[in-house]
Amino acid sequence: MRAAYASSLNPDSPLDGLVVGDRPKPEARTGWTTVQVKAASLNHHDLWTLRGVGITADRLPMILGCDAAGIDTATGAEVVVHSVISGDGWSGDETLDPGRSLLSEKHQGSLAEYVTVPTRNVIAKPAELSFAEAACLPTAWLTAYRMLFVNSNLRPGQTVLVQGASGGVASACIGLARAAGFRVWATARTEAKQQAALDFGAHQAFASGARLPERVDAVMETVGAATWSHSLKSLRPGGRVVISGATSGATPPAELNRIFFLQLQVVGSTMGTAAELADLLAYLRDSGLRPRVDRTLPLEAIGEGLAAMEAGEMLGKIVIEL
Repeated sequence: MRAAYASSLNPDSPLDGLVVGDRPKPEARTGWTTVQVKAASLNHHDLWTLRGVGITADRLPMILGCDAAGIDTATGAEVVVHSVISGDGWSGDETLDPGRSLLSEKHQGSLAEYVTVPTRNVIAKPAELSFAEAACLPTAWLTAYRMLFVNSNLRPGQTVLVQGASGGVASACIGLARAAGFRVWATARTEAKQQAALDFGAHQAFASGARLPERVDAVMETVGAATWSHSLKSLRPGGRVVISGATSGATPPAELNRIFFLQLQVVGSTMGTAAELADLLAYLRDSGLRPRVDRTLPLEAIGEGLAAMEAGEMLGKIVIEL
């Protein structure tokens, strides 16, 4: 089968290890099923894998990809793949399993014609969503859903700031927050991306680091070092920053004095559960909200998509159609 995979790990030049070629078709073991992939979306996790983060060379070659939507070959049903793989004996919140992994870490990923996953990791795809739209959801949109509706403590009418508005998780946060009745502010580096934030649903958009008209109730943070100080300064006393990523670096100044003096809360958030993914799918089905697809590409052009994502030259999600 055709697949995009990491053949080597290159911290400084990740695309050097990318290969599109033939790999063995996976065989589902007991308790697992095989999904014929119709669409898969790109995530920064794919670049981290090519850099050697979360994976060691002895696992190569490793097929990339966390997200997929396609056909469950065992049932013929249209499904979305939940990419958090918990241990066989684990029950409850999969994100809290110390032994959990994502597709493309221990198990071959979804950027291929077929992928195998535990049967509990396939969720019915609503007919109202296309395969390309559904493929955007399991990582970026599920992460945003958990940040906003599980970990933020926000109530409709309150104000949320979304940092780095053009990325997959950030743009999902904007759309979900607007649909849920929050007042949504966003930041972005360029005027074009600030306009994109408004198009995603933000009420106001500001330059990165800009002084805001007032302090906010919560900040959705995925950028890390470049925006961390601004996130803390933007919070009202008692406010909360929810962080699910650090694409610009993971070691900003802690600013502990500000955190304890203003009684700020810092909450980590990782992915989401299969049950939350099912809720997200139902929410999009019933609300009419849809993910923004920046572009669709064939598998052979995945290098173009990864390069655009690395450079931040995208608005929403990049989808690979198979």
